[in-house]
Amino acid sequence: MRIAFLSDIHGNVQALHAVQRFLTTEQVETVVILGDLVGYGASPGAVIDVIQRQGWVCSMGSSDARVAFGFAERGERTGVAEETLTWTRKMLTDEQMDFLRRLPTGGRIMTKLGRVRYFHGSPHDPDARLDLLADDRELEGVLDNLGARVVVCGGTHVPYFRKVGQGLFIDPGSVGLSLNREPGADVAIVDITTTDVRVHLHKIPYDYHAAAFDIVAWNLPPVIADVIRSGRMGG
Repeated sequence: MRIAFLSDIHGNVQALHAVQRFLTTEQVETVVILGDLVGYGASPGAVIDVIQRQGWVCSMGSSDARVAFGFAERGERTGVAEETLTWTRKMLTDEQMDFLRRLPTGGRIMTKLGRVRYFHGSPHDPDARLDLLADDRELEGVLDNLGARVVVCGGTHVPYFRKVGQGLFIDPGSVGLSLNREPGADVAIVDITTTDVRVHLHKIPYDYHAAAFDIVAWNLPPVIADVIRSGRMGG
């Protein structure tokens, strides 16, 4: 089985279109998105429309939840994230908001090797974060509790994978707001056979200058454009 995992698109439709084109050459059986479809980027509605048309499997991210359920407008926090999430909520149609509200917090895929569990931040809370740098014993406990051979989660915006015992943890990085110091869209292709799992982390080039221009054109915080162009936060 060959699965493409995407995460943290963050309203960057230019990056998503590039990933679409890349996936047409990869012969994947399933595309799974780990959430954070919206937030930060200037094209949240277009991103949702692409995902709906493609029929890709999708779970809810923390930004999706805060937009869909109005958390961004409670006035509890201020900053770049809250500013862009409030703007995003105003830009989406009722149908697009309903799509976000219906997203599950995660899912599972049965393979010949065992169960794959996927979610945005943690199994039951997209706003929490599973620490993939924890010690082996702690992560082995996560695998046991989830009954999984492979766990895939997002939220860090940095591509990463790690073998722990007989299990594997994967973070595909970010399609729309990568933070591994190289601009581009991150994609993880995972090949699962009866005996092995192979992970291929890809950096897909796209017109990030156009994505950054849209940020400025919509008067969104310019720091977001800087991150899109540089692949890093600050500096």
